[in-house]
Amino acid sequence: MAPTLFDCEPKPGDLIEIFRGMYQHWAIYIGGNEVVHLIPPNEGSGPLDLLMFLDSNTAEVRRQKLWDVVGTNSYHINNLLDDECEPRDHHVIVREACRMVGQELPYSVASRNCEHFVTELRYGKPESRQVRTAQAAAVVGGVAVAGVAFAVLGAALFSSLTKDDKKNRHF
Repeated sequence: MAPTLFDCEPKPGDLIEIFRGMYQHWAIYIGGNEVVHLIPPNEGSGPLDLLMFLDSNTAEVRRQKLWDVVGTNSYHINNLLDDECEPRDHHVIVREACRMVGQELPYSVASRNCEHFVTELRYGKPESRQVRTAQAAAVVGGVAVAGVAFAVLGAALFSSLTKDDKKNRHF
C-alpha cells in the first residue's frame, strides 16, 4: 500500500502548497497522485532554485507525480481563496491544467508565478498571497528605513543648530 500523502486526501482541483525554505511552490492536484505546476526550465532540487526563479522570464507547465515535485519538502492542501471566491468545477480545472502541459509561459516572480498559475486555474483569477505578503513587508521595511533616515537627519540638524546657537552666544 502506498503511503498516505495527506491527513485529508486531496481532490482533483485542490491547490498544493509546497514549502521550500525561503519560498513556497504551488501545484494543482489532478488525481492519481499527479499534479500540474509551472516551473522555470532546468529547475532542479538544489539550493540555487530560488535564484533560477528570480532569473527566469519563462516557465514550463509540467505534469508530474506529487512525490517527485515535493521531494523532501513539506506540503499541504491550501485552497486559500475558497472563502472569497467560488472555485471552478474540478473537471474544468483538471481539463485546463492538462491542456497546458508542455507549454512555455511568461514567468515573473511578481506577476506570473506558480501561485498565480494555480489560482487562475482554480478560481479564474491569478493571485499570489506570497507576493502580496512580500510587497507589504517591503513597504513596512521601506517605511522603517525612511523613519530611521528622518530620525538621523533630524538629529544631525538639531545637533548642527545647537552648535550654531552655542557659537552665537556672547557672555
